[in-house]
Amino acid sequence: MKPRAMVFASMMFAAAAAQAAAGVGQPAPGFTLQGADGKAYSLADYKGNYVVLEWTNHDCPYVKKHYKSGNMQAQQKELTGKGVVWLTVISSAPGTQGHVDAARANALTKSRAAAPTAVLFDPSGEVGRKYEAKTTPHMYVVAPDGTLIYMGGIDSVPSSDVDDIAQAKQYVKVALAEAMAGKPVSDASTRPYGCSVKY
Repeated sequence: MKPRAMVFASMMFAAAAAQAAAGVGQPAPGFTLQGADGKAYSLADYKGNYVVLEWTNHDCPYVKKHYKSGNMQAQQKELTGKGVVWLTVISSAPGTQGHVDAARANALTKSRAAAPTAVLFDPSGEVGRKYEAKTTPHMYVVAPDGTLIYMGGIDSVPSSDVDDIAQAKQYVKVALAEAMAGKPVSDASTRPYGCSVKY
């Protein structure tokens, strides 16, 4: 391969890698997904708003921890009340744990008194892979300018025990409070914990 061709190939590979991986300080990967309400939701529609992305699987013990305790619903309600858009994403493939249809997703939202802006379906896993979502829950915060400013765990205690929530640092809430106050996010990238995403 000629040097010029090698440089071009290297540049193309680097560009593809940058496009494929989500990273703090980088533009959040764009997407359009169908919601449980039958509507299409695009990240681009929410430019100008803070957006929380929550990867979920209702059968995962770690997800159950945050819904059984009411922690996830409380954060959804508090943050959407401040104008934050909260999108819950299901990337479980058909036939795997956590995969649901619209009726089941809506029933879960109602029975758990959850309050996301929308529940979105990603059965191909394309969007989950763009964000490198590894666990449920895996959380992301997108700034009004479209930059990813937080990615990682919902909190600082990686367990499935409800009693641990009270002593944990709530990373998502803290990240949004800092960003909204014009401060840098102190813990912008943390280790996610939970069940593996069922791609």
